[in-house]
Amino acid sequence: MRVGYYGGTFDPIHVGHLDVARAAQHALDLDRVYFVPAEQPPHRSKPRASAAHRFAMAALAIAAAPRFALSDLEMRGGGPSYTSATLDRLAASGVDTRACVLITGADAFQDIPSWKDFPAILDRCHMAVVSRPDRPAPALRFTLPSLAVRMIDAPAGASRMIDAPAGASRMIDAPAAGGTRLPATPGILLVDAPTAPVSSTDIRRRLAAREDIGGLVPAAVEEYIEKHGLYVEQA
Repeated sequence: MRVGYYGGTFDPIHVGHLDVARAAQHALDLDRVYFVPAEQPPHRSKPRASAAHRFAMAALAIAAAPRFALSDLEMRGGGPSYTSATLDRLAASGVDTRACVLITGADAFQDIPSWKDFPAILDRCHMAVVSRPDRPAPALRFTLPSLAVRMIDAPAGASRMIDAPAGASRMIDAPAAGGTRLPATPGILLVDAPTAPVSSTDIRRRLAAREDIGGLVPAAVEEYIEKHGLYVEQA
């Protein structure tokens, strides 16, 4: 089974998050994508909603998606939800992390030099980096030139071959059966697909200002936020 893990604060989860997960799932033919809400994100201030509320909203958001699932992997640590620590937990449970795909948006990935255990973390798993508004994934070759040799354009479908950048000997191809083949060694897979121009920050601002958020989050999430009075006091 080919599995992806999509970590984030999800404060709250929104349609842009779902677009990122769908784009990675489609481009890499992932059998399952696990959403992994962070209990305590390491690179930002304390979330506005509790870990329990954010976990519940993520569950509601993906309930109707057959290839999406929810993981409490980062709810058990009791400290900052570092990606390297998540990989440690996966490895300890018997998962071959080098066969896994960690999913992230291009806006988050551009800060990877500040992540704990960089650059060693890039040798532990594949990274699927999906375009976000004003942050196209292919542009990361210029934003992070030292990593460009490790970056590979993920195919838009399952019928074309993509050569790795100069200096790399890897490729993603599409065999007649079995779906898209991942590189033999961990790679940075760039997925250039449209994703909704939505941010959790803007949603929180709208809610604090008593503005409508219809269409920005799944309907079930909007109902949950209203029911529990989340985000109404501060953005």
